[in-house]
Amino acid sequence: MTVNMGMIDRVIRAVLGGAAILAVAVGLPSAPWTWVLVGLGVVMLATAALGYCPLYALLGTRTNRHDG
Repeated sequence: MTVNMGMIDRVIRAVLGGAAILAVAVGLPSAPWTWVLVGLGVVMLATAALGYCPLYALLGTRTNRHDG
């Protein structure tokens, strides 16, 4: 599993993932959307932490400038 995400992409995902989880913790979304937001937040935080996005790999896309 090689890193296929650049630093800006990783920071944006971490901020949005944290915001989604924080919104649920504060109680902003209605009940049906809470699990969707938690799942989305966890996936975004995990991909940001790993630097690897499976969808990017599937599409052959990368946002980092380095080879490898």
